[in-house]
Amino acid sequence: MARDYPIELYRNFGIIAHIDAGKTTCSERILFYTGKNHVMGETHDGAGTMDWMEQEQERGITITSAATTTFWERTENGKEPDSPKHRMNIIDTPGHVDFTIEVERSLAVLDGAVTVLDGNAGVEPQTETVWRQADRYKVPRVVFVNKMDKIGADYLNCVRMIEDRTGATAVPINLPIGSESALEGIVDLVTMEEWLWHGDDLGASWEKAPIRAEMQDLADEWRSKLIEAAVEMDDDAMMEYLDGNEPDVPTLRKLIRKGCLDLKFVPVLGGSAFKNKGMQPLLNAVVDYLPSPKDVVDYMGFAPGDEEEVRNIARRADDDMPFSGLAFKIMNDPYMGTLTFTRIYSGTLEKGDTLMNTTKGNKERIGRMVMMHSNKQEEITEAYAGDIIALAGLKNTTTGDTLSDEKQQVVLETMSFPDPVIEIAVEPKTKADQEKMSMGLQRLAAEDPSFRVETDLESGQTIMKGMGELHLDILIDRLKREFKVEANIGAPQVAYRETIGHAVEHTYTHKKQSGGSGQFGEVKLNIMPTEPGEGYSFESLIVGGAVPKEYIPGVEKGIQSVMDSGPLAGFPVIDFKVQLLDGKFHDVDSSVLAFEIAARMCMREGMKKAGAKLLEPIMKVEVITPEEYTGGIIGDLTSRRGQVQGQDTRGNAIAIDAFVPLANMFGYINNLRSMSSGRANFTMQFDHYDPVPSNISQEIQEKFA
Repeated sequence: MARDYPIELYRNFGIIAHIDAGKTTCSERILFYTGKNHVMGETHDGAGTMDWMEQEQERGITITSAATTTFWERTENGKEPDSPKHRMNIIDTPGHVDFTIEVERSLAVLDGAVTVLDGNAGVEPQTETVWRQADRYKVPRVVFVNKMDKIGADYLNCVRMIEDRTGATAVPINLPIGSESALEGIVDLVTMEEWLWHGDDLGASWEKAPIRAEMQDLADEWRSKLIEAAVEMDDDAMMEYLDGNEPDVPTLRKLIRKGCLDLKFVPVLGGSAFKNKGMQPLLNAVVDYLPSPKDVVDYMGFAPGDEEEVRNIARRADDDMPFSGLAFKIMNDPYMGTLTFTRIYSGTLEKGDTLMNTTKGNKERIGRMVMMHSNKQEEITEAYAGDIIALAGLKNTTTGDTLSDEKQQVVLETMSFPDPVIEIAVEPKTKADQEKMSMGLQRLAAEDPSFRVETDLESGQTIMKGMGELHLDILIDRLKREFKVEANIGAPQVAYRETIGHAVEHTYTHKKQSGGSGQFGEVKLNIMPTEPGEGYSFESLIVGGAVPKEYIPGVEKGIQSVMDSGPLAGFPVIDFKVQLLDGKFHDVDSSVLAFEIAARMCMREGMKKAGAKLLEPIMKVEVITPEEYTGGIIGDLTSRRGQVQGQDTRGNAIAIDAFVPLANMFGYINNLRSMSSGRANFTMQFDHYDPVPSNISQEIQEKFA
């Protein structure tokens, strides 16, 4: 199998940002200038190519991550004769915090990223969130400061905010010429010339010019900073620079690339996607500075069945290596059925091949394979290392699963998904809706790992759990539109948790003898709290066979059986550790089941003695408001049991940061609009769990008891 494009010419990257920074507009411009689209789509018109869902087009936001493949020939003055076409696999991700999981699973399979900032707002809360996600996956990135045509846009302030809020070293590689309505183009700090867009051809052409006198000093200053950062990447270049010799343009680009790939600094560019200025330099920067799959260090995995999960099996972007790929997204297509988005890390794949799902231990036969362009498909018969494709009809593969060569198997690192913080009850209106609803919820849960569906054992109600009100709104809307389900929806409920207040030792004996073989098991447990976020752990301290080792799994199973329903109000129990200290057994009557029951009852009694506490999700809230409404908004947040952390100036507005219990934030947007005459907005995301005040805890316990 011979590939059409060398892997060195691949760029697998995502576009990430805070909501409304202009990610999707950037994506549409990229598709236009690379020739993928012949007409520009606008998100405000509901015509964005990458925003293909009805809800995305109606709301003007990105909900799912859309993928596309396009090509770009690096350009300075029209097409450069020696510039090869680069293959760009692009994923446009959501910016709303409720859909952070879409960003998470995209970053897990991408090699690079373009972070888009609003030139007025700079680094916003969700920018920080996706930045941390990119840091976790060690994804090199460039920053595009967008909306430089917007009133109050400040490029250099955005550069400072990148350093202050993310800790990264931000290195501008161009400077905007003018701002707001006077934005003309950019100064390229690598070649030291202007790029100017004046035509009426939607930014497809530009002209070069010498740097104007009034910008020369600023350009010289920032070029010196760029060179100083770049020469740090190479000892020889540093020595040359200290001898008074600046690197030439090709060398400077190589040094910037090294700094970007090694995560030493972040190249920053400016422009306006909406005004069609600065996009070609951004595309060049993707080619020049973001990695190809060959630039990424080996992908490490472990052998199936390795309980220690020692990552000692390497896979790299090479067609000759055994096949390995990661399923990172499931989508239901009305014509092709289930599509599994897959990043191929090594090897090649042909239609008809059989792979092993090493995460689950099942075989999967490859039927149809497609390259994706938003929600449209282009069928293919073969794929290679570095490709991002969709596989149709896989039976048992879900998000995070590894697909591997049958003979040389590997399990790649999977993804972790957050627990939901909000839930609602949903009931079908008719019996006919019941079956459709069950199927619809099952498919939606397969697509979205941050969405859970459970049945309340007492009421029999179906419970939908998600990351926020908008998240659940969209899912309910999809139930109605895609699966034609009519349902009654309950009011949103907080997903509370329980934990213990202090350590306690407790002993329980399970004894049942009523003729014939009986049941006997005694356990002594030490139940103790752990630090927030540490979760659950179990440790056996048994010596001398007080509890035979074959019964210890029963003890742990009994402990885990109470985790889903705490002693106060039946909420899941988190952040605790249990040690098995001692026990007794009977040669005839003891069994795994007897010790499971003993451990379960010991936990139920012990947790009550350990000062069980109710926990509630605390949200990190940021409100952006004109200054005149600040006092009223702070007062309102305080009345919601909020703790205001501070405020700062954001362009011509004020940003207020606070921690507020989720229980007090339902419907907040309506109050905020009323207080600010519709001029303020807010974002919130889960931050941590805190104990519920005793008076409120008592009310909740009475409600759910």
